Formats: sequence, C-alpha cells, structure tokens
Amino acid sequence: MRLRKSLRRAGPGLGVVVLVLAATAIFVATAVAAVPSNTTAPSISGTAREGQTLTASNGTWLNTPTSFSYQWQRCNIDGTGCADISGATSQTYAVVTADVDHRVRVQVTATNADGHASARSDPTEVVSATAGPTDSTKPTITGTAALGDELTAHPGSWTGGAVSYAYQWLRCVSDLNCTTVTGATGTTYGVRSADVGMHLRVVVRASTSAGAHGWATSDPTATVTGTTTVTTTTSSTTTVVQTTTVPGHKAPTIAFLSLKRSGARVFIRVKVCSDGPGHLTIIERDNKARALSYTRKFRVTVASCGTFAFHWTPAARFRTHGRYVVTLRTVDSLGYLSRLVSRSLLF
Repeated sequence: MRLRKSLRRAGPGLGVVVLVLAATAIFVATAVAAVPSNTTAPSISGTAREGQTLTASNGTWLNTPTSFSYQWQRCNIDGTGCADISGATSQTYAVVTADVDHRVRVQVTATNADGHASARSDPTEVVSATAGPTDSTKPTITGTAALGDELTAHPGSWTGGAVSYAYQWLRCVSDLNCTTVTGATGTTYGVRSADVGMHLRVVVRASTSAGAHGWATSDPTATVTGTTTVTTTTSSTTTVVQTTTVPGHKAPTIAFLSLKRSGARVFIRVKVCSDGPGHLTIIERDNKARALSYTRKFRVTVASCGTFAFHWTPAARFRTHGRYVVTLRTVDSLGYLSRLVSRSLLF
C-alpha cells in the first residue's frame, strides 16, 4: 500500500521504470545456465579387431546439445590406464596394430550455448590381431566362488587355427570394473581373501602357430563368499570362534533406490532385507578411474526389510571431472554377504 502511494506521488513515469526493472529481474532469475548432462553413457559398435572400424554412439543427454566431439582412448587389458590416442577425434575409429592386446573406449563431449560436458563409454573387448583366432564359444569358469576353493578356466571354442592358450584372471567390482590379479595366469585359480565380495573373470588369449592371436573373456562368477563364523562360549567362559554355517539362513540383500548429487555432496537411498531381525553393516566403496578407492560403513537395524538414506562428501580425488561409481554390499551379524550393487554419476 505504501509503495502504491509513493508511485502515485512520483507520477506515471517512475511506475513504468519500476515495472520494467521487476520484469528484468524475473528474466535474469530464470536464465540459469544449463550445460549438457549425460543420462545414458556413450557406447561403441563394431568388432574390436585390427583393421576393423568402431563407431561411437553419443548416448543420451539433457539440455539439448548442439554439437558433439570425440576422443578415442587406448586402455590396458583390464580396462584401466586409458590414454588419448593422438588424432583419433572422429565419430568412427579404425583399429590399428598398436591397439592389439588393449581395449579401446571413447569420450564424447556434448556442447550447447551454456557450456560443455563429457562422458565415457565402457571399454571394448580386448583387441585381436587381424589374422588371430576368433572365439565361437566364450571361455567358462567351473568351481565354487568361495574363499579357499579352486576355480578352473576353460578356453571355449575357437576358429582360425588356435593351437595354444594363455590366461589372465581378473577381480571385478562389476562386470566391466575389473583389475588384473597379479601372477594369476594359470588355468586354475585359488580363491583368496581379497576376492570376497567380488566377482572373478578370466581372459583367454588364443594363439596360432604363426603367432597371431585373439582374445575372449568369460562371464563373471557369482559373488565370492567368505567363511562364516559364529562366536560361542564354553563352560569356562572362554570365547571360541568356530567356522560353521547356519542351515536355512540366507544372505541379506541390498537394492539401490537412488543416487544423486547436490553440489559436492552425494545422496543415496537403499532397501535392505535380512533373513531375520538384527544389525547389518552396509559397506560403501567409492571408485573412479585412476583413483584409489575409498570405503565407508553404515550400521543399520532391520526387522525384515528397511529403507535407508545416507549422504557424504566424497574425497577430492573423486570430485574431478568424470564418472564416479558407488558400490554397495551388506553383511549380517553371521558374516553372510549380499551381492554387490553399483550405480554411477558424473562430476
């Protein structure tokens, strides 16, 4: 009311100026920069073989990108240590001799009037030489994925004159997030404590008598389980730890409901279910290419199933540009482990 009277005393001219300024403020408030945001990662089509051509798919993006650019990268056999390939900046890439025994991925950069953002594809399979053998049936793994047991690799079926095979075992957080197990190059593999809660895969290199070779990778094993222990008390009140299993007891489960970021903080919602009431520990691991992983734990109590929310600020090494992966599992009071679940987002 007081403003209205002031405008009447000042005359119509000032009122027009005030209205124009108010409209301008509204426009400025709504004109927020909206750089492209990736919602589905880029992908690669084509055969990972010397002399073949690979094609990058842009993935899907929010905020209407007006152009895309590309950078192909060459990675180690386990998909780590990726580095830009000089001059490889087209949507297609012709696989060259230097790529043999490596994997290849592509980084796509989307641009609009407000800026640009990048996202990377998963790596291809290991690149094979031109004249190398080709697998018609992928390698397999037999045995139980449990601490102390032994797994055996089978090379699968090959065409193209394969006469010998070499092996490399991989330890994986997810199907494609794997690292090589140092020294594990035999047909058999003894499951060790570092494998508990992870998956195992094997890469097979088939070679011809002329020295040409091709690569193939098995499917991952089930999540590696550890020894289950319970604590009992003897008549002399001495605590004894025994290795045992509990008949009918089932491992807990965990499901990702959401993963979001607001500024530097990360927010998750999960659903956890247990075979019986009690305390559970949720084990969360931060992962990012070329960054040392970080693990944190949350303690929860469930009657049967429960939904929980957590948030944290990742270490600075995870807040650089690129894909940030959150991996979860849960363990109950008897040591039974859930399967691993993971989601990712871009910083």
